[in-house]
Amino acid sequence: MTYRLQRYYGSDHLHFITCSCYRRQPWLGNARRRDCFLKVLEEVRQRYRFVVVAYVVMPEHVHLLIGEPETGTPSTVMQVLKQRFARQVLQQLRQRRGPQQSELWAEGPEHVWQRRFYDFNVWTERKRVEKLRYMHRNPVKRRLVLEPEQWAWSTFRWYASGETVPVKINEWGPAELKIRTAA
Repeated sequence: MTYRLQRYYGSDHLHFITCSCYRRQPWLGNARRRDCFLKVLEEVRQRYRFVVVAYVVMPEHVHLLIGEPETGTPSTVMQVLKQRFARQVLQQLRQRRGPQQSELWAEGPEHVWQRRFYDFNVWTERKRVEKLRYMHRNPVKRRLVLEPEQWAWSTFRWYASGETVPVKINEWGPAELKIRTAA
């Protein structure tokens, strides 16, 4: 049974987004892939001009807390982010296989991400803090590390000590006047 997802855009709310890897496989299970994901996230952030408030990259899912983009919608951002990362990962897998192997293993992985993503509008300071805590404690809860600052693929260290992270946090760039017209 398919349920129609309700997405609420255009109110300048923050969006708490959760995106899972296909069948919860650990596509982000190593440091190189997590670094690649963050590199792609920064490229997409720059292109669609949105604020990243926080993130955590786990082995089989990602949590993002982002603002609405100046170009497109959070759905567009997620589509592009997922496609670009998947293309890079699948291309790397194909390159590692030799030409003989690709014939033998023609049925390689085709999916990196689940089709949909979860989007929760965050419009209060209390919810924003709740989502930040949840995200930053996730690696500890999953027993990947003992303390949140030990997990390099989250914004915890940026918030705790101002340490530079691969994705610009709370930065929009130059202000632009946006005028929404009635449809």
